[in-house]
Amino acid sequence: MSTEPTSTTKAPAGRTSRRIRVLLVVVAAALAAADLIVKAVAETVLSAGATNDLGPINIKLVYNRGVAFSMGAGLPAWAVIAGTGVILAALLWFLLAAAPGMSLLSRAGAALLLGGAAGNFIDRLDGQGVVDYLHTGWFPTFNLADVFVTTGVAVLVLGVVLSPRARPED
Repeated sequence: MSTEPTSTTKAPAGRTSRRIRVLLVVVAAALAAADLIVKAVAETVLSAGATNDLGPINIKLVYNRGVAFSMGAGLPAWAVIAGTGVILAALLWFLLAAAPGMSLLSRAGAALLLGGAAGNFIDRLDGQGVVDYLHTGWFPTFNLADVFVTTGVAVLVLGVVLSPRARPED
């Protein structure tokens, strides 16, 4: 009897879990890269103080030295970087550990959440704060990474709520 895997043989659970984790990190990295590219373009185009009116949203360059809604903006940059780095590391560890047991929808949310968090963290490393450029006038100015984080949390939670629960056998 041959021990060579065939096309109908399933990959071992450990290999599948590793593939899921690698895919999660690759997708998150691609999202973070897309966010950083858009931020670089926004900085280049808007650095002279230009504003572009797109109706409900204006494109306007702002630097957020704090975290969500500029909380902690008065703290030293190293403190904000260290704090967000610890949170990102914990989030990465948790989501990578949980990913193999998640639904596909939850994994998509996790990738969005990690990609957005990583994009903002990397942007913050220069000490100047996070580049924000989407301005509504009635809500704090935000960026694509913030959209990824918010959407990712919603999709992750939705995936958890909608996923079938394993029932203990009677």
